[in-house]
Amino acid sequence: MTTAADPAIGLSIVVPVYRGGATVGQLVAALAGLRPEGGLEVVLVNDGSPDNSAEVCRRLAETATIPLTYIEHARNFGEHNAVMTGLRHARGRYVITMDDDLQNPPEEVLRLYDHARLGQWDVVYTRYAKKEHDGWRNLGSRFANWVADQLLDKPRGLYLSSFRCMSALVVGQVARYAGPYPYVDGLIMQVTQRIASIEVMHLARAEGRSNYTLRRLVRLWLNLATNFSLLPLRLAMLAGAAMGVLGVIGAIFTIVEALTKETPSGWASVMTITLLVAGVQFMILGVMGEYLGRAFLSANGKPQGVVRDVVRSTGPDKPA
Repeated sequence: MTTAADPAIGLSIVVPVYRGGATVGQLVAALAGLRPEGGLEVVLVNDGSPDNSAEVCRRLAETATIPLTYIEHARNFGEHNAVMTGLRHARGRYVITMDDDLQNPPEEVLRLYDHARLGQWDVVYTRYAKKEHDGWRNLGSRFANWVADQLLDKPRGLYLSSFRCMSALVVGQVARYAGPYPYVDGLIMQVTQRIASIEVMHLARAEGRSNYTLRRLVRLWLNLATNFSLLPLRLAMLAGAAMGVLGVIGAIFTIVEALTKETPSGWASVMTITLLVAGVQFMILGVMGEYLGRAFLSANGKPQGVVRDVVRSTGPDKPA
């Protein structure tokens, strides 16, 4: 955030970089041509990328024609963790987060920034008329947004995009979170409800394929479900209560059968009830174990992100 030594910048753009060596240079070059009100800076966070992203980003820091900060994580911590690190180094009155894959056109940055600034919105999300992701990824995104509708105190139907603009007020509050499992949108909803949305273009991926695997999406859903809501625990409690009711009903039928028939209860009915009860019990234990494990790791200081290096450039011939 801004300090006495750093004059306020109008807009900071935070870009988490992972396998982005082929595209991040094009992105920075396009952003450098923008002229937002109050000026612009770019913050690149290399989240332990296994390709040549580190070398590319360091060259960009040396040759940048705009203020650019390069931050290197010691290992891969995840997209939201990288965004959190970038937010802590951003100095703008507004901060836009966007991916490094050029699927969000850089020319939409000014529209997003001006909509937030002129409308005095705390947060502006983007939505897409058509998403150029793989079908399974679009399905996963819709599911994640449906889950967020159930768990978060957010405007109904708001699409939670990673291409978003936040005011310095929101950024300052979100960046205070130190837990190892951040979910940026969940943190935003805890800070403000002054939220808007605009429609922007979404392009096909310029290089490579999406870094989001099914495993990463599941981890993201778990961060959302277990860090910002008690609903899973309450659902587990309701499931236990429902099975208790079914158990009472089954016991009544068993007693009636024993009183009216000479043969004992069948093996199939006993096994069915046993498997149902055992399945729900294991599900409840799993939910409780997830909460307990995350609390344990948080209490033991699992890091949200470890910064190996920070390189700050202020423009041509002005190394930090």
